[in-house]
Amino acid sequence: MADAAPDLVPDLATERISWSVGPVDPYADALRSGRGPLFLRRTDGWLLPLEVERWCARPDAADLSALRQCEGAVLDIGCGPGRLVAELAARGHRVLGIDVSEAAVAHTVRLGGQALRRSVFETLPGEGRWDTALLIDGNIGIGGDPGALIARVGALLGPGGLLLAEAAPVDVDERVQVRVDDGRGAAGTLFPWARVGTPALLRHAHRLGWRPVRQWVVDGRPFVALRPGADRPTASRTSSHSADSTKRPAVISSHRDRNPLPESVVAAS
Repeated sequence: MADAAPDLVPDLATERISWSVGPVDPYADALRSGRGPLFLRRTDGWLLPLEVERWCARPDAADLSALRQCEGAVLDIGCGPGRLVAELAARGHRVLGIDVSEAAVAHTVRLGGQALRRSVFETLPGEGRWDTALLIDGNIGIGGDPGALIARVGALLGPGGLLLAEAAPVDVDERVQVRVDDGRGAAGTLFPWARVGTPALLRHAHRLGWRPVRQWVVDGRPFVALRPGADRPTASRTSSHSADSTKRPAVISSHRDRNPLPESVVAAS
């Protein structure tokens, strides 16, 4: 499994432009206004509504059910406008949000959270030392390959780390090309995405040696808590295959044990 992990990493250039780069950015516009309508539109025209109003509000009961599971220092992958980052910080967690959208990072910082404009497949602070990673609000779909994403998360977590992932509320396992669409004619650039229900998520995790430790559903939203096996890919093995790994300077200001978040991190590109 570990030897195959580098081949699973999606094309970084494609993944990085997904939400925020291009002449039209309906996602950024929606975050600035705090409301939709906003959709993911497949190439066949099918629309998946995006819950902008919920993302820009305080965490709801389903969100809080996941946040209560968090351990230690938390990395929120695809943090969006930052409601989970802000809540976790208020609860005393060391927490960092990452997102490819400049608007999302700016919103997170305005809420008082710490965030970086960064892809999960780029070099990140604290690789191999995070206690918990979050993939909430459908973010298991990032990059269009759940196996690649789970393998990458394994390299980010410390020994015994925890992944909290939200699955689709239906039994689905699909890879699609989508664009963000406001339903009024404005649409972003095509990018790869995935949708997986709980059975598919567990299958992908099992193939990579992960074990489920809890499953639950709140308000129709299914969650899975997973821990990686001993043969997960290491941080050095995975990050060495990042498309930008040779282009970015080190961003970790301290290598103290169990403290993956630099004191100086607020927002950066």
